[in-house]
Amino acid sequence: MKIDKKIIQELTGYLKEFNLSEIEYAEGTTKVKVSRSINNSSIISTEINKKQLTIEDNGIHVTSPIVGTAYLASEPGAKKFIELGQKVKKGQTIMIIEAMKTMNHVPSTQDGTVSKILVKDGEPVEFGQPLITVK
Repeated sequence: MKIDKKIIQELTGYLKEFNLSEIEYAEGTTKVKVSRSINNSSIISTEINKKQLTIEDNGIHVTSPIVGTAYLASEPGAKKFIELGQKVKKGQTIMIIEAMKTMNHVPSTQDGTVSKILVKDGEPVEFGQPLITVK
């Protein structure tokens, strides 16, 4: 079987152009799948560091970097990422926000103690919406 590099290059171009993590193409008995790893946590961290922190008298809000559905655990019935009163470290995953079937880990932007969890599991969230408060 001879691999058509032109198809692979074209599919790779589509990955970048449309910010996809995976694309598949089939013609006859030939099937080509191209994928790449998208490091969403670094994108999210950058966005949070730019303008996603709000300071309150009772702590710092970590806000949602994207629109999606918030999940407090990795799967139903699993241990939650954070609990009230728990100490968290900067960069630690506090929850997952699902957007377009992609699970985006949201990292804590501060070391501290979780004083409030402002969203419920499975709740839709908006860009910039406060998720938790860290003291």
